[in-house]
Amino acid sequence: MSRSGALDLATGVGGKIEKKEVLSAVERYEKYHFSHGGDEEDRKANYSDMVNKYYDLATSFYEYGWGESFHFGARWKAESLRESIKRHEHFLALQLGLKPRQKVLDVGCGIGGPLREIARFSDTYVTGVNNNEYQITRGIELNRIAGLEGTCQYVKADFMNMPFPDNSFDAIFAIEATCHAPNVVDCYKEIYRVLKPGQCFAAYEWCITDSFDPKNEEHQRIKGEVELGNGLPDIRSMGQCLEALKLAGFEVIWEKDVASDSPLSWYLPLDKSHFSLSNFRVTSVGRFVTRNMVKVLESLGLAPEGSQRVQAFLETAADALVEGGRKGIFTPMYFFLARKPHS
Repeated sequence: MSRSGALDLATGVGGKIEKKEVLSAVERYEKYHFSHGGDEEDRKANYSDMVNKYYDLATSFYEYGWGESFHFGARWKAESLRESIKRHEHFLALQLGLKPRQKVLDVGCGIGGPLREIARFSDTYVTGVNNNEYQITRGIELNRIAGLEGTCQYVKADFMNMPFPDNSFDAIFAIEATCHAPNVVDCYKEIYRVLKPGQCFAAYEWCITDSFDPKNEEHQRIKGEVELGNGLPDIRSMGQCLEALKLAGFEVIWEKDVASDSPLSWYLPLDKSHFSLSNFRVTSVGRFVTRNMVKVLESLGLAPEGSQRVQAFLETAADALVEGGRKGIFTPMYFFLARKPHS
């Protein structure tokens, strides 16, 4: 069960960071990004620290506003956000052709929402790799609540250097996670290493589209705000991801930006002009309520100093995602299915 109350949000901000250190952690995190004087090479060189700080700071906000699965989904009319997220996860499981009792790896698993859903849907054993201690602690508790301790587990590790033998898993997936990798070729090579020959890797990647113009200042501003608000070293193009798969040794079965023909826009839940009672907390009114609630909780000392700063950069990122979606320069759903050859 996701944490849903104000005090759950307040006590969760900062994750494993000491509460008195949250503000300085926010300041250090912000300095990695262009708008605060940072640069891409610094983010890549220190990606582990940057991403860990980001998820320590942001996870409780994610769970409060979005639930247990921290990702978008193609969405049908009259379909709720939660329904679309589940269908998104089931689609991935079906593309992988998962069979009961197979060993599956979730690369960058968050607090395990997709991991649990796919384990239940496909009757498989799923291991989640995550380098953030707070998210793993939270995921273990959610596994216990769901009664899935026997089929779902976590390993604390950097997905650029995983502690598994070669050819360990029957299938591997990543949902909006490997966008945090400092080098996507090396990331895919490590996934290739631990996947059994003849088996498949499927993922949804955050990418800039062919409509992105690197010389356009507005496009660069939007990209920078998305990176700041989502702990990203750099947002790659779909072409870069495709080429990286091939360089890693994969055979690409098919690939597509599945957001391109979604009946409802993927960014609709974050759009301030859209109102939904079922997803109230991420609407304009819901954000206003949360913003003021966090302000009060921080002033009372119930939320750590710096909580409002986290809320602010997450809101800026949400607005940038909507802008990027409307302009067609960004997608969170570049999907691919790739196979590791037998030889």
